[in-house]
Amino acid sequence: MQDHEVQNDAPAPEPPDERAPLRTGLRTVLAWVRDLAISAVIAVVLIVFVYQPVKVEGTSMAPALKDQERIFIEKFTYRFGLGDIERGDTVVFRYPLDPTKSYIKRVVGRPGDRIRIDAGQVYVNGRALREDYVADRDRVSWPSPPESFRDRTVPSGKYFVLGDNRMFSSDSRSWGFVPRENIYGKAVFAYWPLDQVGRLR
Repeated sequence: MQDHEVQNDAPAPEPPDERAPLRTGLRTVLAWVRDLAISAVIAVVLIVFVYQPVKVEGTSMAPALKDQERIFIEKFTYRFGLGDIERGDTVVFRYPLDPTKSYIKRVVGRPGDRIRIDAGQVYVNGRALREDYVADRDRVSWPSPPESFRDRTVPSGKYFVLGDNRMFSSDSRSWGFVPRENIYGKAVFAYWPLDQVGRLR
């Protein structure tokens, strides 16, 4: 009986490619860098055009905002003129006397409004303004003598702003109206400390 040799037609296995793990690792790193870059771009867009985290310094807006509280301000609406600045909005703006500083106050008077403060009570267009956000009202009148008890009209393109903590606030009573172009954000959400987390009014 004759022996027959059997040949395997399948190709012999190739030796393992030692560079494969390197290529896989490189692809993973590149994907991670890509995702990180996309996330960074999205974060920059959000911070520049939409939301910006800021820290409150001082007590002029207490009790609504406390010293060192962290909040988000929304910039998109004001930047692109998609909404009006309303009475009662808490806004962030460049301080008119030193644009390198930013202040946060509440809008009390809009362009064309007539404003007067009589012993701490604010009057807008002849009507007493209800301000349940003010905890301790002072007894200050505005305008000060010799113009006491005369309304002042908010000029076109400007706003009259006050701090909620009237006894400890530097605001429009002392340095005047805020130009519209100085206002760049509205306080919308508190995120720190944790017991203060929530929407702002």
